Amino acid sequence: MNVDSISNGVVIDHIRAGLAFRLYNLLDLDNLDCPVAIIKNVASKKMGKKDIIKIDSQTPIDFDVVGFVDPNATINVIKDGVLVEKLSIDMPEKLTNVIKCKNPRCITTVEQEIEHVFILSEEDEKVYRCLYCETKADI
Repeated sequence: MNVDSISNGVVIDHIRAGLAFRLYNLLDLDNLDCPVAIIKNVASKKMGKKDIIKIDSQTPIDFDVVGFVDPNATINVIKDGVLVEKLSIDMPEKLTNVIKCKNPRCITTVEQEIEHVFILSEEDEKVYRCLYCETKADI
């Protein structure tokens, strides 16, 4: 399979296999007016299999979303066909308006103006909890 290289844009690499579509949806990449390629189950010496997302545009990427979905992913910034920056991502301490609380009694389900805020409570287990009701987030 051949996927063209990009001359100006962003490549999200080293995504754990199977997570590219979740990342695509959370980053709202379907709303971009540029080519976006999702490459699934690419052979990787380090990971076995991995996913890759290529965005053929200088689009700002929400690092918190990438770190939430897969903190081992890397972001490569390409300009004029050359890799100019490679970023490693960490799990964010706080997520705002990325996911919604599933607790029907949470204040966020009643008060529409309140932001959906989740705090990293257990980094080893990748557990995020709602700031208001402490319900565990579905990852």
